[in-house]
Amino acid sequence: MTEKTLESTAGGLGFFERYLTVWVALCIVAGVALGQLAPIVPETLAQFEVANVSIPVAILIWAMIFPMMVQIDFAAILGVRRQPKGLCITTSVNWLIKPFTMFAIAWFFLLVVFEPLIPEALAREYLAGAILLGAAPCTAMVFVWSYLTRGDAAYTLVQVAVNDIIMLFAFAPIVVLLLGISNIVVPWDTVALSVVLYIVIPLTAGYITRIYLIKKRGSAWFHTVFLRRIGSVTPVGLLLTLILLFAFQGEVILNNPLHIVLIAIPLIIQTFLVFFIAYGWAKAWRVPHPVAAPGAMIGASNFFELAVAAAIALFGLQSGAALATVVGVLVEVPLMLVLVRIANRTRQHFPVQHPVKV
Repeated sequence: MTEKTLESTAGGLGFFERYLTVWVALCIVAGVALGQLAPIVPETLAQFEVANVSIPVAILIWAMIFPMMVQIDFAAILGVRRQPKGLCITTSVNWLIKPFTMFAIAWFFLLVVFEPLIPEALAREYLAGAILLGAAPCTAMVFVWSYLTRGDAAYTLVQVAVNDIIMLFAFAPIVVLLLGISNIVVPWDTVALSVVLYIVIPLTAGYITRIYLIKKRGSAWFHTVFLRRIGSVTPVGLLLTLILLFAFQGEVILNNPLHIVLIAIPLIIQTFLVFFIAYGWAKAWRVPHPVAAPGAMIGASNFFELAVAAAIALFGLQSGAALATVVGVLVEVPLMLVLVRIANRTRQHFPVQHPVKV
């Protein structure tokens, strides 16, 4: 995928992305209303399960994730040879720092600072949701943040592709480790099933679809026609998933509206901390801004679709973990737009380099 193609597919924040926080807020209202006024709907859907996996939710989550996975061009990894420092920073921050700072910050606030406000069992569920967010670096929205910071689009693709490969092997061990430290027991096979369902299958299907369509219809048609057509599937899947989730979470939200604010606090702190670690590291290593800014954005933002999916699969639709991952969706876009502004205003402090061609 070329830089021009990526820019055309990103094109800045679209209507859905620009108002994502508004849509999530509306989903909260719609979902809670559905659960209170027509409880038969979520109760009926909850009956369609296989191995504790909700089939309706699984379908919606695949609809969210597949359009993102089909964009990944693993051939782009060859572009790393042009700027190895950038990839070293983003992979180190995403997999050696971010999951553990998320755990530490969320644990401190949810189980210590907010102890008088949140029952311990529920606080641990919220912590589990935060851990799932911290173990899933951004995959798709980072292309938008890269575009808005005038990032090197081709190199951003390199960073995303490498992180996706690492996620196949690192997501489950990190989640199990941190949940275990938190005294939250989750069977390995359950985590492995989530990885297969929500990473391996959509990633494989996306790769096969990409190769087939490019071979059959050509690269230009794939990028300008197919990706535009399938792009609307993700927001529809996300919004329907959120409505269903909030239909189950209605009682929790109505009884504890303050909890959403309390969950958001450590997530906000984590977002800024991870961004400045990666961004500051890139500045110290004199990494060009078109590589540094998107790299920092990958760690600061989350693959929240995967986090929501894993939370539902591991803990259920009505769990505090699922609610915590949705709060991550709620706060992410406003926070990332603030970071985009910070990155653009500090561009002059970084060396300039021509974009990497893949």
